[in-house]
Amino acid sequence: MGFDVGIFKDPQLEADYIEWLVDERSVDTQRHFAKLWDYYTNPMREVSGHSSLYRKVNEVGRCYLQAQEHGLPTRITGLVHSAEGGVFGGRCAGEVQRKEVVIENDIGWRINAAVDFLFGKPISFVSRAPDSRKRAEIESILKAVFSANGAIGFFHDMAVLGGVYGFVDCLVRPGNEILEQSISSSSQTLPLEDVLQLTQTIGLELIEAPRALPILDENDYTKIRYYIQHFHQRKNSLDKKGSFLGRLLWQGKRSGCEQEVVEVTEITSATAWQRYENKQLVAEGELPWGILPVVHIQNIAQPYYYEGASDVEPLIPLQDELNTRLSDRASRITFQSFKMYLGKGIEGFEDKPVAPGRMWHTDNPEATIKEFGGDADTPSEDSHIREIREAMDKASGVTPVVAGVIKTRLGHLTSGVALRLTLIGMLSKNDRKIFTYGEGLKKICGKVLEILNTAGIYKTSSADRMIDVIFPSPLPENVLEKLKEAQIKKELGVPAEQVLRELGYEVVKES
Repeated sequence: MGFDVGIFKDPQLEADYIEWLVDERSVDTQRHFAKLWDYYTNPMREVSGHSSLYRKVNEVGRCYLQAQEHGLPTRITGLVHSAEGGVFGGRCAGEVQRKEVVIENDIGWRINAAVDFLFGKPISFVSRAPDSRKRAEIESILKAVFSANGAIGFFHDMAVLGGVYGFVDCLVRPGNEILEQSISSSSQTLPLEDVLQLTQTIGLELIEAPRALPILDENDYTKIRYYIQHFHQRKNSLDKKGSFLGRLLWQGKRSGCEQEVVEVTEITSATAWQRYENKQLVAEGELPWGILPVVHIQNIAQPYYYEGASDVEPLIPLQDELNTRLSDRASRITFQSFKMYLGKGIEGFEDKPVAPGRMWHTDNPEATIKEFGGDADTPSEDSHIREIREAMDKASGVTPVVAGVIKTRLGHLTSGVALRLTLIGMLSKNDRKIFTYGEGLKKICGKVLEILNTAGIYKTSSADRMIDVIFPSPLPENVLEKLKEAQIKKELGVPAEQVLRELGYEVVKES
């Protein structure tokens, strides 16, 4: 057992360093990024049984925990959390009673709204190849690649992973047919139909941040020398290595088994790749492309860091504060929303609840019924919650207007000026993402075309592999204004094909 990296033929690549990455570095990496994902999705876990945790949670009649409870104080949840235990790793806090827990996931809808703003409309890939016929063929190839990998769903997944973790990596995996074509080194020119068929076997695998362990160049953090993935994979088989006690209790019954899980480590370079399961080498091979088939995309550029800026991380403290104040308000309302009565000098008052039509009589002239409790107005509390929401608007750049919640008048909406001024923060952040994701998509297209060129499937030069990515405007636009703008562009000399693509029309070339 262990890592044997001889196939990479690099004396600077040490097996001990990979061992350290997998055993120690990956633990901290997975814990950090798992918290970001849990705050985005806020998953719910049901608590059952007769444990102290179940009794604590059941005090308020809700037998479940939510991930964002990790940031609430113990006085509300009745649980003590630790960083090592994860979001659900809580233990009971003695005699502290669990209060009303209110979770409003303001992070989730902001991330989803930003994704819809970025990839809400289909994007276009425009080839800059000098030859017009080749431009059309390259655009068909790229369309086939992304269609085979989920089309717009691929872009949505990319934006979600990038927004939550701060970056997303895409691993280009050619199919076995392309590898066989590359090994055969055939110089025969394939028809476009065969090229498109082979192109659809190329996989674009999005790598989530918790499994990524890149080895960067020591002198340039933007260059990846080796790309390592480390994760746990569930197999379609049962784990037959159960404990002796488990086999004894279940007497060999299938219900006593568990699904088999293996620890997978993949190492990829520009020349070779390896796959380990439970640190045992199960497959390896050489790569003929001469390039590392990995594209790194930062969500928002962050200098001197491999990771980009996450949209979730800066919102976590504000989300915790919002949930804390909402829970405090819920607990206050629980105690004050029901009026209570104090009766003096009335016999049997405690045996008869106050109800409409209920009457009491007494001969005691000192008898009284005093009302207390009830909800009270708390302007400072409402103001504080409102200011927290405004702080989240500023920190994220995503306002409720983006999600369609309009509380104030925006002015004359037939003109886009008022709407643009209202969404200026969102538009500015979206423009930054258009640059980072656009550059990443260009690199993915370039690697796909370079692999096809090296395999001899579709020959291209470096000039042919230049691609432009066109993002349509996320705002509703006036059709007449767009047509007038397109007419002016055409008069200025902009190619008619590009003008039509910007208008959303697909250019069909006659054969």
